[in-house]
Amino acid sequence: MRFIHLADVHLGAVPDMGMPWSRKREKEIWSTFRRVFEVIRTDPVDLLLIAGDLFHRQPLMSELEEVNALFQGIPGTTVVFMAGEHDYLRADSAYLRMKWAENVIFLGDRQWTCAEIPKLNTYVYGLSYDREEISEFLYHTERPVNKPGFHVMLAHGGDERHIPLKPEVVAGAGFDYIAMGHLHKPQILAGGRAVYAGALEPVDREDTGAHGYVLGEWKDNKLQVTMVPFASRSYIHQIITVRDDATQASLEEEIRAVMEEKGKENIYKVWFRGYRSPKLMLMPERLESLGNIVQVIDETRPAYDLIQLQKRYAGTLIGEYIQYFLQKKRSPEEEKALYYGLQALLETRA
Repeated sequence: MRFIHLADVHLGAVPDMGMPWSRKREKEIWSTFRRVFEVIRTDPVDLLLIAGDLFHRQPLMSELEEVNALFQGIPGTTVVFMAGEHDYLRADSAYLRMKWAENVIFLGDRQWTCAEIPKLNTYVYGLSYDREEISEFLYHTERPVNKPGFHVMLAHGGDERHIPLKPEVVAGAGFDYIAMGHLHKPQILAGGRAVYAGALEPVDREDTGAHGYVLGEWKDNKLQVTMVPFASRSYIHQIITVRDDATQASLEEEIRAVMEEKGKENIYKVWFRGYRSPKLMLMPERLESLGNIVQVIDETRPAYDLIQLQKRYAGTLIGEYIQYFLQKKRSPEEEKALYYGLQALLETRA
């Protein structure tokens, strides 16, 4: 029996709000979700599991109807899904009024539910969020029914505010597979029996690495899972080491080269670290105009020789200022204060 497990699709999200590409990303999230169904129509699976947060917020009825049409378009695949903390079952939720296609099982109860799928000899267990935060260990006390078959827990959570759980505890309860959602970074845990599929598309600048879905197979009571990269683009955290001979133009050229190598379609968060010429003042707005750069963080320091400067300005405010910091074991914040303050003092003196 073959299955696809995905989670945290976040339909309706607008990543990096206000950036030139944000609306395109909103459409790409929908597009990537639709592409999953193209894959299934080409290479059918028996079961599609969606472990929460299909939507980024409360879905509209028209959006549910569009999703239902996608489900209906793969009639040979049984779809089982739940609501997470982003699209939880609010009292007026459109989820509660939706009539799903025959091949769809929505675990739309606030209580633990077991959905039996006889044709697959499979049991899928789970519940939906009825509020944004649930701090109880709801998954730790549940057990599968004592019947032969493939027993799957659909679980969404893993931190103290969203159904805390320990994968090894849940895996030890007797479930054959725990299809997990909520954490956006894909993870295979408990010897492969508990898996976070991760977000289908990255939706936040901290969602680095490959994203996609899990392809699984249950055969002869043995489980095999594979992470399938599927996202349209990635967030990349890039560190640029600055030398004291660097110029604004040379740094721009270095960023262009990185984006050419790693993909212009990707989205970059850039750190500048190292020691720059005191005369160089970085202009982040020019750097951000080079492409999909969501943030530039300047952690450089002016390339001052503190010992020489302290000797040169001994007996002056500048000398005393340098001496104060040289005597300390400086924290990162104090290190930053030292160089910013020193630059201001030297410029004032000039």
